[in-house]
Amino acid sequence: MRPPSRRLLCARQRSIGRLERGPGRPGLQRCRTTQVASQRCYATVSAAELQFGQPLHETHPHLLKAGEVTPGISAHEYAQRRAKLAAKLPDGAVAVLAAAEVKYRSGAVFYEFHQESNFFYLTGFNEPEAAALIEKTGPDGEHIFHLYVRPKDAKAELWDGARSGVQAATDVFNADEAGDIKQLPRLLPDMVTAASEVFTDLAPRSRTTSAFTKFLGTPAGADGGLDGLLRGKRVQALRPLLNELRVWKSEAEISNMRAAGRASGRAITAAMRQKFSQEHNLAAFLDYHFKVNGCDGSAYVPVVAGGTHALSIHYVRNDDVLREGELVLVDAGGERGGYITDITRTWPVAGQFSPAQRDLYEALLRVQRTCVALCREDANLSLDGIHATAEKGLRDQLTQLGFDMSRDALEILFPHHVGHYVGLDVHDTSGYSRHDGLKTSQCVTIEPGVYVPDEERWPEHFRGLGIRIEDSVCVQPTSPLVLTTEAVKEVVDIEALAER
Repeated sequence: MRPPSRRLLCARQRSIGRLERGPGRPGLQRCRTTQVASQRCYATVSAAELQFGQPLHETHPHLLKAGEVTPGISAHEYAQRRAKLAAKLPDGAVAVLAAAEVKYRSGAVFYEFHQESNFFYLTGFNEPEAAALIEKTGPDGEHIFHLYVRPKDAKAELWDGARSGVQAATDVFNADEAGDIKQLPRLLPDMVTAASEVFTDLAPRSRTTSAFTKFLGTPAGADGGLDGLLRGKRVQALRPLLNELRVWKSEAEISNMRAAGRASGRAITAAMRQKFSQEHNLAAFLDYHFKVNGCDGSAYVPVVAGGTHALSIHYVRNDDVLREGELVLVDAGGERGGYITDITRTWPVAGQFSPAQRDLYEALLRVQRTCVALCREDANLSLDGIHATAEKGLRDQLTQLGFDMSRDALEILFPHHVGHYVGLDVHDTSGYSRHDGLKTSQCVTIEPGVYVPDEERWPEHFRGLGIRIEDSVCVQPTSPLVLTTEAVKEVVDIEALAER
C-alpha cells in the first residue's frame, strides 16, 4: 500500500513515485515509492493544463479543495477505506470490482453515467470501463491497489470528452499498479491464480462494450471468461464486507450529506411558497433548485404525487394536474459528491389543510417526531425496533381518528418499513441488517406513511388521502442529527409559507 499523494502537486517534500515497467507485465505501470528528503519535484506539465475525466482541484477549484479526489472526500480517506477492506480480507486474498458501464437509451444515445457505488467508494474514480483490485499482501491492511482504466485517446475524447488515463490512475487516484483496461483479461489470471480467495460481486453482463466487460460477459463454462477463471477458486461475496464499512459514515461523508440535505430542504421549502398547477412543473422546480443550491442534481427520480396518486408509494409519472383542495406528496432529494439525502413532504396544493387533512397529517407527524427522536445510540434500538414503535404509534393515532384497526388494517394503511440506510445509494448498504442496533455515525431515513384507499372500510373524510413525512437522520450518541431540517413540516409553518 502506497501512502496517498497527489504527484501532480509534488513541489514539496514527500515520497516521490517513479514509474517503471512491471516485470513480466507489458503495459503495466508500477509506482515504486522511495523516500527523498527535502527534494522538490516538478511536473512537466501543470495539472491545471491537463484534462481529466472528472473534476479535480487542479481543474475545478470551485468544486474541490486541495487534496480531495471527489467533493469533500480526500485521497487519504479513500486510501483508508482500501486499507480497512484489506484488513477484513483473509491472507493472500484479492477483491475484484468493476466500474459501471454506460447505459444506452437507444442507438448511440446514452443515459447520464452513474458509477457503481462500491467501486466509487474505494477509488473515487468516476469513469466507465475500469476495474480495481485490492490484493492483500500483509497484516494491518497492507495491500496493493491495482487500477485499470481507459488510456488517453485523442480521437475518442473528441467525441466523448476527456479521459483521465493510465498516468492519472497513479498520480491522482493513488494506484500502486495501473494499466490499460484492455490488458486486464491477460493480467487477471495470474493474480487470481495466486490468490488464496477471491472476493467479488461481478457477474457476466449481457451487453458489453469494453474488453474487460466482454471478458465478464463470456458465457458460463466457456474458456477465457471470468466464470472459467474462477472455476475451482474459493469465491466469496464482497458486498457484505463493504456494507460493514459503508454503514459507518465519516465526518466528511456526513458533511456531504448535510450539505445535500440543506440544499434539498431549502428547495422543498421554496416549493411550498409557490402555486403549481401541474406535477411536472413542481418536479422541474425542485431539480433546478437542487442544482442552484449546490447539489450536483437530483439523487433519484422524484415522486410528485397529487391527490390519490399519493396512494402509489413510488408514483413517478408526475404528469397529472394539481387540484386545489388536494394534497401533493413529494419524495425528492439532491446529490452532492455522490452522497444523497432522502426527503418526503406532503402539503396542500392551495396552501391550507382541510380539517380532515390536518388531523391525519398531525397524527402521522407525531409518530414521525417520536421515531426521529429515537435515532440515537443510547436508545439501544434498531431500525426494526423503531419500525415497531411507528406501528404502535400509528395504530393508536388512527384509532383515535375513528379507524377500525382490527385484522390487517395496519398492513394496508402502512405497507412499508419505517426506514432504510442512506449514503452513496438511496437504499444504502443493501442487505445490511435492519435488526442490528443503530450506532453513532450511521445514517438512516425515518418515513412513516398513511395511505387510505377509497373504500367503505375507512372513515369517509380520510378516503383517498396519502401522506408520508420523511427525514434523513444521522445517529449520534445522545440525540439525532437531522440532515434535512430545512424542509419545514409543521402545519403552522407550511400554511404560513403559502400566505407570503
